[in-house]
Amino acid sequence: MKILVIGGGGREHALAWKLAQSPKASKVYVAPGNGGTALSNKFENVPITDVEQLRTWAIDNKIALTVVGPEAPLAAGVVDEFRAHGLKVFGPTKAAAQLESSKAFSKAFMRRHGIPTADYDTFTDPVAAHAFVDRLGAPIVIKADGLAAGKGVVVAMSLQEAHDAVDFMLVDNKYGVQHNDGGARVVIEEFLAGEEASFIVMCDGKNVVAMATSQDHKRLKDGDEGPNTGGMGAYSPAPVVTADVHARAMREIILPTIRGMEKDGVPFTGFLYAGLMIDGNGHPKTLEFNTRMGDPETQPILMRLKSDLVEVMLAAVDGKLDQVELEWDRRTALGVVMAAYGYPEAPRKGDAISGLPADADDAMVFHAGTVLDADGQVRTSGGRVLCVTVLADSVKQAQQKVYDVARGIQFDGAQYRRDIGFRAIKN
Repeated sequence: MKILVIGGGGREHALAWKLAQSPKASKVYVAPGNGGTALSNKFENVPITDVEQLRTWAIDNKIALTVVGPEAPLAAGVVDEFRAHGLKVFGPTKAAAQLESSKAFSKAFMRRHGIPTADYDTFTDPVAAHAFVDRLGAPIVIKADGLAAGKGVVVAMSLQEAHDAVDFMLVDNKYGVQHNDGGARVVIEEFLAGEEASFIVMCDGKNVVAMATSQDHKRLKDGDEGPNTGGMGAYSPAPVVTADVHARAMREIILPTIRGMEKDGVPFTGFLYAGLMIDGNGHPKTLEFNTRMGDPETQPILMRLKSDLVEVMLAAVDGKLDQVELEWDRRTALGVVMAAYGYPEAPRKGDAISGLPADADDAMVFHAGTVLDADGQVRTSGGRVLCVTVLADSVKQAQQKVYDVARGIQFDGAQYRRDIGFRAIKN
């Protein structure tokens, strides 16, 4: 069967790589794809991003299953469009994707259904927002309401930083983010202390199957210093998600969310990603929802998945996830993001990449911000360029292996953290 993966990042490269392993997959297309998917003879890139054009292409090319990677096409209604024309597609509808595309929608939903999360308020008026910041004090969290490619959150440790963030997002709207009704809006939340983890599940509207646990590193520099990014690396499993935390997350967050969406007339299908903050007593609260797999969490998670992902996806689109049990590699998977010079503020494009190793069962380099030029040279084309991902028997061994691979890859101005996984060792 022919399969289409929508997107062009590291997450989509990993999804395409895993789907192509299935004996059911005769051909895997990636739209628009990247330099890594262009290099491989396992995939074919399709240079289309428009939703209606993609739907027409999928019909013309007899695509049997479509998997949507990023948030933007989900928020644009690609699942609704494909389903309306009888195409099998895995992902949430435009209405369900509001759990990610509108933080105000998500927070109101959680409050309505009693799902544990930080206390908050929503503002379009800067004066009121500034007054709320002064009343709540620092530390405090300011979020742009809308899609901001993982960068629309400021954890302000001082009042000045919080007021600057309000002005940046609301007065100047420097992210250019609009909420679903248009215009700039911010969600301001109380600060939650603890340790973060990524809790990702697959949903078919009623049934839920949990993916392997993972934890990513958002800050640019070692020791969780520097600005927030889309993610500089991740590992799986995450020791902070104990069996008790896992059970609580399912019972108090995931299942009430699926039941709540169904009750509200917006059944949720696709990947649901709950960003958790786990306090010192092992009690999780929801920082945010994403309505797709995380990037870079996808890369280590899929390295550990032993089940046939095509079979799992087909069960999901047919409403049969209750018949699925996922099988996982017991080893640790760890991924390190190699980013471009100037990332995250102003990443440089066009730098030649050399030293890319051949694919291996226990070591993969997933491409994100890359392009293959006419001369066959892979070049940087975005902020997060590559995610070097390995499997090993322990976090320490995975660290040693992943950095051995990363050191062999060169491009001018490459930057990456040297401590991915440090929290798992600390625990």
